[in-house]
Amino acid sequence: MNLLKALAAVSSMTLLSRILGFVRDTLIARVFGAGLLSDAFFVAFKIPNLLRRLFAEGAFSQAFVPILAEYKSRQGHDATQTLVNQVATALTLVLVAVALLGIVGAPWVAYVSAPGFRAEPEKFALTVTLLRITFPYIIFISLVALAAGILNTFSKFSVPAFAPVLLNLSMIAATLWLAPYFDPPVLALGWGVALGGVLQLAWMLPHLLKIRMLPRPTRRFDDPGLKRVLKLMAPATLGVSVAQISLLINTIFASFLATGSVSWLYYADRLMEFPTGMLGVALGTILLPSLARHYADDSPAEYSKLLDWGLRLTLLLALPSAAALAVLAVPLITTLFHYGAFNANDVSMTQQALIAYSLGLVGLILVKVLAPGFYARQNIRTPVKVAVFTLVATQLMNLAFIGPLGHAGLALAIGLGACLNAGLLLHLLKKQQVYQPQSGWTGYFLRVLAAVVLMAAMLFYTMGDAQWWLAAGFPDRLTRLSLLVGGGIALYFAALGLMGFRPRQFARRAAN
Repeated sequence: MNLLKALAAVSSMTLLSRILGFVRDTLIARVFGAGLLSDAFFVAFKIPNLLRRLFAEGAFSQAFVPILAEYKSRQGHDATQTLVNQVATALTLVLVAVALLGIVGAPWVAYVSAPGFRAEPEKFALTVTLLRITFPYIIFISLVALAAGILNTFSKFSVPAFAPVLLNLSMIAATLWLAPYFDPPVLALGWGVALGGVLQLAWMLPHLLKIRMLPRPTRRFDDPGLKRVLKLMAPATLGVSVAQISLLINTIFASFLATGSVSWLYYADRLMEFPTGMLGVALGTILLPSLARHYADDSPAEYSKLLDWGLRLTLLLALPSAAALAVLAVPLITTLFHYGAFNANDVSMTQQALIAYSLGLVGLILVKVLAPGFYARQNIRTPVKVAVFTLVATQLMNLAFIGPLGHAGLALAIGLGACLNAGLLLHLLKKQQVYQPQSGWTGYFLRVLAAVVLMAAMLFYTMGDAQWWLAAGFPDRLTRLSLLVGGGIALYFAALGLMGFRPRQFARRAAN
């Protein structure tokens, strides 16, 4: 399989999911605004999401996929099926226990994750109720991540990439049709999240059956691969989830700031997740199985070349995305969220957070590419040390920035922390001679930078002033934003084409 085509397939499914995600968030902003109800929901939704990434998309996937790829390459179908059965059963038991603990201990979880809410009993009580509704989501979505790891190892990338669409559809339906039947209406969003987890798992099961990898319950837990997964998972829990832990700590800080701060950071983060998901998550998804197979086949040269390919694509696509997010912050926020209860002040506050986040976008995406360079080699210790150092540095930056910059300072600390994380990972990959850069990097970087500067200048001088965007209606905003985005993309790639870039230069096949 051509990895560039696989990236395009995953990114297109991610694009569909992100578009529906923005529709979802636009509706939430319109119905609930940025206040008590939305703050309570976003905190309640953040906790299961954090645990999902700790147990599933983060530590679990990074520990499981390399070993699964090794089994598939060296031990055949029966041994691979046994590993899948035992890992799935063990994961399910752990997830059920975590979900039950979360439901019972919801008040304590709410207090730890948003202690500032205790000053507003109504907000605190609503957060507790929403946590109890959304905690079972972790069971279903973590099993979805297990299924995704299996399918990606078998090069079925599009199926897992489509699954988030179902969550967004579920939450949209809850906002539009279920909210009037709940008191307060925001409870419908909690139930929409829970239903979305069920729908995603139901979508994955037939595809697992098709490749003969549908997990079956078992009473045995003696496979050496399971023990290796568990051994790798413990340190990886911190290593791959440092950004999520930082976001959780940011929520704690933000809970002491002005009402709306949690929501402003959430909406800015949602815009950041668009390129992060389409580029970083997609690249990490397709890179990890191939890197793991190159490692299993003892092909260090191909391993290094694949990492170099991923880094070049990251620079090519992430740098213009970061520039566009910063320049087009007001057009994006007004077009997507400035309706109903989401007022001009909310636009301004979200803009500040988005510009701060955009400074770290390249770092956030690079981490998604560089971390698999360690995990595919089943090296957990190195990225964990980097993650701990980065986490401490990020919190020191939080303390330094929150005073003068408020909620935007928290966003800036996350972005700069990601850049520090990426820089250290790259340095150590080169120091350990795992990654050796291919020739031509200086010229490549300068050409990309020139195209980005040209695109950013065009966007800045043609987008118009903030007052127009605040006053215009949705059709006018959408039309103008579409023209800006389309023009920016066309100019950027035209400039690259004039400087000698061709799509065929980025073609690369997956490891067999």
